[in-house]
Amino acid sequence: MDFDLIIVGGGLAGASLAVALQGTRYRIGLVETRPPVLAEGWDPRVYAVSPICAAFLREIGVWQHLDLGRIAPVHAMSIRGDAGGQLEFDAYDSGLSELAWTVEAGRIHRELWETVKRQHNVTILTGCSPDELIHGADSQTIVLSDGRRAHCRLLIGADGANSWVRERAGIRADSKPYGERGVVGNFRCEKDHRNRAFQWFRDDGILALLPLPQQMVSMVWSCEDDKAEELLGLESAELARRVAEAAGDALGRLEPVTPAVGFPLRFMRVESVVKPRLALVGDAAHAIHPLSGHGINLGFQDAKQLADILRALPPWRDPGDLAVLRGYARARAEEPWLLQYTTHGLNRLFGSRNPLVSMLRNVGLNLTDRVPVVRDVLVHYATSGRF
Repeated sequence: MDFDLIIVGGGLAGASLAVALQGTRYRIGLVETRPPVLAEGWDPRVYAVSPICAAFLREIGVWQHLDLGRIAPVHAMSIRGDAGGQLEFDAYDSGLSELAWTVEAGRIHRELWETVKRQHNVTILTGCSPDELIHGADSQTIVLSDGRRAHCRLLIGADGANSWVRERAGIRADSKPYGERGVVGNFRCEKDHRNRAFQWFRDDGILALLPLPQQMVSMVWSCEDDKAEELLGLESAELARRVAEAAGDALGRLEPVTPAVGFPLRFMRVESVVKPRLALVGDAAHAIHPLSGHGINLGFQDAKQLADILRALPPWRDPGDLAVLRGYARARAEEPWLLQYTTHGLNRLFGSRNPLVSMLRNVGLNLTDRVPVVRDVLVHYATSGRF
């Protein structure tokens, strides 16, 4: 099998890249062992999609096919420190219609996958996994577990934080577990959230509540492993009570809608996102703490940037040329680095038990809240991905 591009991994970054290249001259192979299956009910894992990424998904024809009854805009956000510090963001005050959109992970993945399946320039390779990678001067070859061989001019690793492509390509990744897990779940709330998101920096972790339709919220409680085990071991009603208490009853009594699940958190930075005839996108290229809510947006921006570069190439230009791929690497160097180290620093800052550090971080929140110019710059970056 011969392709121009092979994408390993049909998750959000890989699938959105394939969709962004629909209608182009590129013949694309998409390797995905397990296609997504849309579960019944609400998905406990929810993404906060930035306006610029929502615009990208609209541009490639995906956003407008999502069920609007399952999406909620975020019009405002309240951040609370552990000793009285507070920071408020408001879309209206910053001249925006919304700060973000909350979307179920499964819904957006399924819509991307259905769009990929309709593409004439994509061949989906499922039910198998990549077994061997053979580097060549003019091509990359993947040997699949069913014995088939697939050749391409450009191989794209979109296969997550434990990327097979990255490992086989010999790209070193500096990965440091936080010793924490993100505990997620959905709740129906007694009080109207008014499309406001909440985040509390607490002694026992970072608790966030994101607005969902039907007077529901999605919880992400990032905490140390022992605390996560405790939360995941609670009966659903008791967990709802504990979350409501930790939130200071900001939304009144909570009623569980989905079971809670947990996933490990880690910081990961790779030495390079490109090599000759190879590029990494999404979690294969970077992993950040979820306190910023930008992990999925980084993946979409990776896909958009790489697709824009490939679409602009003249027909005679080789998409696997290292000079082409270095353009992608340069374009995507600043944003992931900035978010990774900002979120890593904030996590360490609010994880400190030192009383002096506690005072300084809460004063910092209050000062930022009192300086509209600084606050608006932060809002602008959160919504556009650029300063």
